[in-house]
Amino acid sequence: MSGPKDIHTYLAEFDDIPGTRVFTAARARKGYHLNQFAMSLMKAENRDRFRADEKAYLDEWKLSDEVKAAVLARDYNALLDLGGNVYFLSKLFSTDGISFAEAVSTMTDMDFPAYREMMNRGGRSPEGLRSIREKR
Repeated sequence: MSGPKDIHTYLAEFDDIPGTRVFTAARARKGYHLNQFAMSLMKAENRDRFRADEKAYLDEWKLSDEVKAAVLARDYNALLDLGGNVYFLSKLFSTDGISFAEAVSTMTDMDFPAYREMMNRGGRSPEGLRSIREKR
C-alpha cells in the first residue's frame, strides 16, 4: 500500500488533462501581474486608457514582453499558459465588447457559431483524448 502523494506530484497530474489549464497556486504566482492588469479593466477610466493606447497602458505594468505580445494578439491560450485566470481575463473580453462564450470559442478549434451549437447540445463528448501522457 502506498502512502499519500506529494502535493507537487498531485498538482503535476493536472498538466495531463488535454486542453485544460488548472489554475493552481503556481499559475497564480506566475500570472499575478497579468491578472492584476486584467482586473484593472474593471474601472471605466482604465478601459478608456487601455483602448486609447494598449501598448502604453501595458507598459505601466510589470509584464514580460511575452505577456504583452499575447495580450495585444488576444492569444487567450497563451495568456492562460502564462498564468492568466480566465475569470480575470474576462475583463479583457468585456473591454473588447465580446461575450465570455465568444472569447472562449477562440481557445478552441471552432468558430463561435460552431462552439455555441456544441455547447447548446451539452458540450464536448467525453469520448476522445483524456490523457496527454497516455495518448488515450
